[in-house]
Amino acid sequence: MRLATFNINGIRSRLPNLLDWLERESPDIVCLQELKAPDTAFPVDALDHAGYGALWAGQSAWNGVAILAKGAQPVESRRRLPGDPDDTQSRYLEAAVNGIMVACLYLPNGNPQPGPKFDYKLAWFERLIRHAEALYSCGHPVALAGDFNVIPTDFDIYNTRSWRKDALLQPESRACFERLLAQGWIDSVRHLHPDEAIYTYWDYFRHHWETDSGLRIDHLLLNPQLAARLKKAGVDRWVRAEPKASDHAPTWVELAAAKRATKRTGNR
Repeated sequence: MRLATFNINGIRSRLPNLLDWLERESPDIVCLQELKAPDTAFPVDALDHAGYGALWAGQSAWNGVAILAKGAQPVESRRRLPGDPDDTQSRYLEAAVNGIMVACLYLPNGNPQPGPKFDYKLAWFERLIRHAEALYSCGHPVALAGDFNVIPTDFDIYNTRSWRKDALLQPESRACFERLLAQGWIDSVRHLHPDEAIYTYWDYFRHHWETDSGLRIDHLLLNPQLAARLKKAGVDRWVRAEPKASDHAPTWVELAAAKRATKRTGNR
């Protein structure tokens, strides 16, 4: 089973890119972020034709998240991160898919910092940490997948020189990510590639894609029940090279099939 996360950066304008990737790579579960479209504009028919059931929470012009399942329909568990009933931004979606609880998230960017946007980022992160603790210990396989807008370490960025003031690598942002991992979540890509510079995002400026000047901000965190099935992890870099591409590339994990429980027999 392949589970992927992809910040599509506008699902209406990049629908052909998305469909091409789905056809070529055939992921089983997909978490999308930054739909930038209201619910009514979500391309449910096109995705259905491609063989994917979908659950989505849109927002006009900004944010928006979705979970896709090949040949299945995600079963909604939650569509808002708990902890702030006044938060109306579409950044979190949770569903059961193929025996896995999947949390799709688009963590706030936080720029410029300091300021209210950075304060919102940290407050949202605190809510995520609290909710993730309950998910971690729920007893089921769980994945936290999405654009975390956090560069965990200096090894996860091509060069820190021009990014030191950015919200993505502030000590407070990194500390929140470390606290999340400290619950026991496995950072799948880094776990399988501890010594490899891997990026998931290259912005559109200063030829950053052409020079491989990237960041690793899209993460797939697995609880122990799911991490036990982890086989491979990587990034579909070819998607970033396509015409009119998103500035992110899909990041994925390959999981072994769940072991089936066997019935015990014996004399009574």
